Amino acid sequence: MSTNLGRFITFEGGEGVGKSTQIHRLANVLRRRGHDVLVTREPGGSLGAEAVRHVLLSGAAEEFGVRMEAVLFAAARSDHVEEVIRPALAEGTVVLCDRFMDSSRVYQGVTGNLEPGFIENLERIAVNGMIPDLTLVFDLPAEAGLRRAKAREGKDASPDRFEKEELATHEKRREAFVDLTQSEPDRCKLINADQTEDAVALAVLSEVEAVLEPDGSTEPARDRKA
Repeated sequence: MSTNLGRFITFEGGEGVGKSTQIHRLANVLRRRGHDVLVTREPGGSLGAEAVRHVLLSGAAEEFGVRMEAVLFAAARSDHVEEVIRPALAEGTVVLCDRFMDSSRVYQGVTGNLEPGFIENLERIAVNGMIPDLTLVFDLPAEAGLRRAKAREGKDASPDRFEKEELATHEKRREAFVDLTQSEPDRCKLINADQTEDAVALAVLSEVEAVLEPDGSTEPARDRKA
């Protein structure tokens, strides 16, 4: 078992903001420092959740409406939490997750126009007390993010279920993610993603260092189960 303190760190933001690049850079740094690190993602991350990921991102569930999509995201998240995240934290692992509950708040809640009570109930059931210790919100103008996403996937690639939506929708999501950093400033930290990759990596590491060992503690991760 690791002697390091297990921590749950999530990466959030719109399309093409650089989350995947930065999550792997951070993982490499932390591993060099002796931490056990697990990199995972949503939707997906566990066997059951990966099956749901294909359904969601392919657009196969779109015809059933945003409410059904939200339920599927929650089901995938529940499996991911119980099968992967919670056990890893119990072993003292630092878990880095590309998207988590805040994406549902923004994508299905804010731009999906689902009522807050519905989103809150789904979240409560799906996360079962597994609230991130730190959420890094990557901020970039939506138009720039979509250009990056297109370049990453290649000019002939088809956009996924969410990338294909209108620019105004993406910008609304950007604003909603920024709002999270204002409503939950202790957990959610804003990262300016409109910088060089190295500059963003330094900003990420600064926030993570403040959370990983704020008092030098090496006690096992706390039980986050409600």
